[in-house]
Amino acid sequence: MNFWEKLSNLGKKWIYLMISICVIVPLFFKFEFKMGKSPSTMGLYNKIESIASDSFPFLMSYDYDPSTQGELSPMAIAILRHAFASHKRVMVMALYAQGIGLAEGITSRVAKEFNEYAIKEGKDTVVYGVDYVVLPFTPGVSAVMLSIGESLKNTFATDYYGNLTDTLECLKNVYNYNQIPVTISLAGSAIPKLWIMYAYTRYSEKIACGVTAVSAADFYPYLRTGQFVGMLTGLRGAAEYENLVRENYNVEGRDIAIIGMSPQSFAHIFIIFMIIVGNISYFIVKKQKARSV
Repeated sequence: MNFWEKLSNLGKKWIYLMISICVIVPLFFKFEFKMGKSPSTMGLYNKIESIASDSFPFLMSYDYDPSTQGELSPMAIAILRHAFASHKRVMVMALYAQGIGLAEGITSRVAKEFNEYAIKEGKDTVVYGVDYVVLPFTPGVSAVMLSIGESLKNTFATDYYGNLTDTLECLKNVYNYNQIPVTISLAGSAIPKLWIMYAYTRYSEKIACGVTAVSAADFYPYLRTGQFVGMLTGLRGAAEYENLVRENYNVEGRDIAIIGMSPQSFAHIFIIFMIIVGNISYFIVKKQKARSV
C-alpha cells in the first residue's frame, strides 16, 4: 500500500486528533489574526456611537440560551464595554427564560470589571439604576415587544432585583420605543425577525442584531434593506466589535472572541487542507487502480 492509499484510508480518530491539536495549540500560544471592519459590524458600532452620552438608554435583549452562548455572549460583553466606556446608558432584558440569568450575570460581571478599570485609571464608574438596568423576564415574546411600544414601565413594573422602574434614574422619561435609540437582539433563533415585525414595522424602532454564523444568511436581506441598522455575525462579528472597542477605548478585559478566532481559524484551515488533499488522493488512487487493471 503506497502513501496515497494509506492517506485515503486514514482513520477518523487521526483526523479528530489533528483537529484537536489545531484547536488546543493556539490557546497556549498567542496567535492573533488581523480583524477587519465589516459594514454590518460598523453599522451597529456607529449607531451606538451616535447616541448622546448619558441620554436615553438603548435596549439589548438576550434572546438566546446557553446552547449558543459561545458565539453570542462575547457580543454582549463587547457591546456593554462599549456602552460603559462611551457613557451610554443601557437596559438589558431577555425573551427566553433561560436568557435572563445570562443577562444578569454578564451585565453584572462586565460592570464590576469596568469599575475596577475605571477606579485604577481615575475615570467615572458605572452605577446600577443610573447607567444600566436589568429588566425581569416576562413571558410572551410578541406580547412583550408590542407592550414596550405602548409603555415600558407597564411592561416591566419592577426591575430584575424588585426595584420599581419608576424609581430608577436610568429609566426616567423613558416611556416606549420613542425614547429608545436602538434595540439590539442577540439571538440563536428567528427572534430578530419578530423584532422587525412588531417593533420596527409598527413603532419604527431602530433594530440591530447579533446572530450565530450558521443563521446569518437568513438575516442579510433585512440588513440590506435597512431594516437592521447593524448586525454581528458569529464569533467573527464579536471579534471585530471587540477590536473596535479595544482600538478606540482601550478598555481592559479578556477579549474572548479574538482569542476564540485563532483555534476556529486554524481548524477551518486544516479542514480545507484535508478536503483538498483528500480529493487529490482519491484521483491519484483511482488512476493507479486503472493502470493496474
